[in-house]
Amino acid sequence: MKEVITDPDKTNVEASIPEITTTDVSTVDACIAHAREIIAEQLEHIKSKDYDFAPEFKDMTIQLYLFGVMWKFAESLGNINDARELAFAALKTMLVQDGMHKQKVGKRIEFLKKMSKVEEDHNALAVAIGYESESDDNSLAEVFDHYIDDMQVSGAFWRLYDRGRKIMLYGGLFIAFAVIWFVTLFMPGNSAIAIFAAGLIAAALFVIPVFLIGVFMYRKKLKKSKQAG
Repeated sequence: MKEVITDPDKTNVEASIPEITTTDVSTVDACIAHAREIIAEQLEHIKSKDYDFAPEFKDMTIQLYLFGVMWKFAESLGNINDARELAFAALKTMLVQDGMHKQKVGKRIEFLKKMSKVEEDHNALAVAIGYESESDDNSLAEVFDHYIDDMQVSGAFWRLYDRGRKIMLYGGLFIAFAVIWFVTLFMPGNSAIAIFAAGLIAAALFVIPVFLIGVFMYRKKLKKSKQAG
């Protein structure tokens, strides 16, 4: 008898994915085709609006919107009971087709499932509007308009965060290497652990103030945004 070796990690992943029948596959393909048609129209509508959102927020919002679109479309094909799961299966396949790595897709879908619901088990705004959308309307713009004054998802805040992260990372590394180099050359006799510790302490003395300044700037901007609202 031929021995079959199985990968336990792969088995666990596959076990968490519901089986998709041949009929479901055709429904998934139809949902994807419909979603691509809708998103092409919607992206054309919002092109002139020059929205400035954080890339992660923008991607998540569009994906939740498309989930709502495909959920409604799956129901229109007669899949009333399992339309929601079929829509997520379609979105998963669509993300793979768009080049997302299969391992990341599973985690992304789990994240979107959590974000698709809000308080009291209501659908998230993007899902609800996507579900109610009609062909060639301005529904995606309607979703983004709700967040246009939200500082926490703005592109400006995201760029501030990204710059601060790079400053802390590269600045901390530069300071650490500079101190290690200085101690090694001009203070010989120290152990390797002592030299390394000096570099870490110097990096921390740079990173911590930069982090605190970033937090202060974030809270200040958030406070101004709330006052303006």
